Amino acid sequence: MQPEIGKIYNGKVKGITQYGAFIDLEGGGTGMVHISEIANTFVNEIRDHLTENQEVKVKVIGINEAGKVSLSIKKALDNPPPQKPKRQNDGQKRNKPNVYEPKKTVPQSEMTFEDMMSHFKQSSEERMCDLKRSTDRKNGTRRK
Repeated sequence: MQPEIGKIYNGKVKGITQYGAFIDLEGGGTGMVHISEIANTFVNEIRDHLTENQEVKVKVIGINEAGKVSLSIKKALDNPPPQKPKRQNDGQKRNKPNVYEPKKTVPQSEMTFEDMMSHFKQSSEERMCDLKRSTDRKNGTRRK
């Protein structure tokens, strides 16, 4: 008997491998449940979820050209776990994107002498770094 895609069958676990479990279907036939189709949670070790000769419900999710049957235990569950509802924007304040905004400069008429010196020193150091970067080679030596 050839199983039908989309139909749910009772089966018995006949073998467990590293990548899935082989299931003998009720009424004849064999299929495989891939490790990703065993549970709705991450499965690291199949033997934590299944044991040999265990009765399981499986859903046929595919049959390839060679006649190999793909099964799913998690799609055969009657009540899958509820999905987390997506949050909608309730007009809440969004985080500000990480965008460069230059510092707002204070007009020179309002700057104190110390502020002007600090500004001059900072811009001077930036210019010197730019000059040095443009004259240095990648290997660290300077051009002549």
